[in-house]
Formats: sequence, structure tokens, C-alpha cells
Amino acid sequence: MRVSDGILAVVPARGGSKGIPRKNIAPFLGKPLISWTIEAALESGAAGRLIVSTDDPEIAAVARSLGAEVPFIRPAELAQDATPTAPVVRHALDWVIADGFRPDFVMVLEPTSPARRAFHIREAAQLLRTSGADSVASVSRVPHHYVPSKVLTVNGDGTLTGVSGQPIGSMVHRRQDLPAAYAMNGLIFSCRAECLLADPPSLWGARVQAYVVDSKYAIDLDDPDDWPVAELRVRRILEGGP
Repeated sequence: MRVSDGILAVVPARGGSKGIPRKNIAPFLGKPLISWTIEAALESGAAGRLIVSTDDPEIAAVARSLGAEVPFIRPAELAQDATPTAPVVRHALDWVIADGFRPDFVMVLEPTSPARRAFHIREAAQLLRTSGADSVASVSRVPHHYVPSKVLTVNGDGTLTGVSGQPIGSMVHRRQDLPAAYAMNGLIFSCRAECLLADPPSLWGARVQAYVVDSKYAIDLDDPDDWPVAELRVRRILEGGP
């Protein structure tokens, strides 16, 4: 069985971005931002079907021109600022099931991660199939000063303590003594289809497997100031730099 058999990839691309207007089709290194995700997904060969879920006709047209399926326009009630991801992906899953494709697994590929490469998608898909987990989430190691055991709180009286209230003197401060910590990087969320078909739908299930990705690929565009730095980082990756 090929890795792609039974896998649905969903690219959620809402038109009403607040932080960066028209973000999903804004030019990133000379082409629409969403193209980086669609091209990586198609190159990976990891999914049996690649669906873009959008409420925006212009985004739909761009996605179709790049080779993705856009078989529906997402309902307005699933395209609000506060709409969670799970019901959006469930809507796409319900559509493909009604269309005769019953996937075992679903991958969510946000268009705001242009540094994601095709091999990331293939590796995550393989891990989803072989790990026995309900879901797989990509993570990257965080810098030592963001490790939870080193993060501080400024109290109402201006004093510093650890986030759990512990005195500064009792905290671990040497980098060499700190445990490794990881954060989700937005490259890939994936799960068994049965998790999304539950009520309420979930992207996680009971057991979540980590897919560890080098932090140089961990780009998640949410702010206009992120854009030029992200372009420099992706250009460096494409050129084979560190």
C-alpha cells in the first residue's frame, strides 16, 4: 500500500485574514503564499486527494490553477475570525466521503508555513501510518530562554517569580541544566479520520505523536513584520544554507 492511499490533505485558506490582508495569496518570493503549500503537497505524493477549503473565490481560482481541488466554497459560518480548525476540516472530510473517497487519515497543511518541504509531508504521513498514534503534530525545539522552567512572571507589585510562583533562586538558570522543550510549529497537523468524525470533531485523539522538525523550517506568518524575515529564511533554505 502506498503512503498516499487513504490520506486526505486539507489546506484551510480563509479570505478574511486580519493581520495580513489577503495573506494567503499575497506575493511571497514572487508567487502567491498558498502556492508554497500546494506545490509541496503535490510534490510529496503523500495524499490521495488535496483539497483547499476557502470561502474566497479568488483564493479558489489561484488554488485550482496550481493543481489543487476546490470542490466547494466554504460556508460563511465556517469562515469567521473565531472559527476553530477542526469543524472546517470536518466539513471537507464530510464532502469527500459523500463524493466516494473514504480516507483513513487527514493532514492539515496551513498556507502560512512556506518553509515546509515535500519531505516533511511524506515523513509525517509515514509516521501517522506506522506510529499507532491518533494524531501527529510537527514540533520544533524552542530556544533555551523559552523553556517553561525558565519563563518568568511579573507580579502585580513588580516582583519576579517563575510562572508557577516559585522564587527566582530556586529556578534552573544554566542552559546546560535545562530540559529540552518543544512547541508546535504549524507545519503539519494530522490525525485519523475517526477523530474528526467524532462528536465534537477533534484533530488530536488520545495519543499525539511528535514529528520533530528543524527549527529553521518553523515559519508561521501572522504579522506583516514577519514577511521580509521569512522570505530571507526561505530563500536561504532554497539555496541550501543553514
